[in-house]
Amino acid sequence: MIAPLVYIGFYIAATVFFLPGLPVTMLSGLAFGPIWGVVYASIGSVIGVSLAFLIARYVARGMVAGWVAGNAQFRKIDEGVQRQGWRMLMITRLVPIFPFNLQNYAYGLTKIQFLTFFLVSWICMLPGTVAYVQLGAAVNVGEGNIKKTLIYLAGAAAFIVLLSFIPSLIRKRQPEAV
Repeated sequence: MIAPLVYIGFYIAATVFFLPGLPVTMLSGLAFGPIWGVVYASIGSVIGVSLAFLIARYVARGMVAGWVAGNAQFRKIDEGVQRQGWRMLMITRLVPIFPFNLQNYAYGLTKIQFLTFFLVSWICMLPGTVAYVQLGAAVNVGEGNIKKTLIYLAGAAAFIVLLSFIPSLIRKRQPEAV
């Protein structure tokens, strides 16, 4: 029971300290398998982004404001939140127009409510979490059987390809947002 807690703590720290989330997410699949890996990675990621949001909002507001000062993409996010609220968060979670780890802090400077940030982030990050955990789990689930591993990798890759269509669908429906 200690391993999941250590992993979740590591994921939180990785998010707060700007470490890339992809390898951390894949590690969950490798260590815990396709189901528990998603659970632990999802918990760690949503707590991590929430902590970064709260740090920006209440602890290091001035420092974070300096990071995004003069950034046209951040202005777009801030204006989008004012116009569209949670939809802007959904768009930026699904369309990588702004560095993911910096987004977590930047949203702390906007007027979006914490509960909205938490729920929308969790829902919109979940598909990517599932896909990348499955990639990591392919080695674990394959159990040395190359055919089984390749089938699992193909399934994860197909899911990632499907996810890659989301940005173009959003751009078609809301071109002014991205």
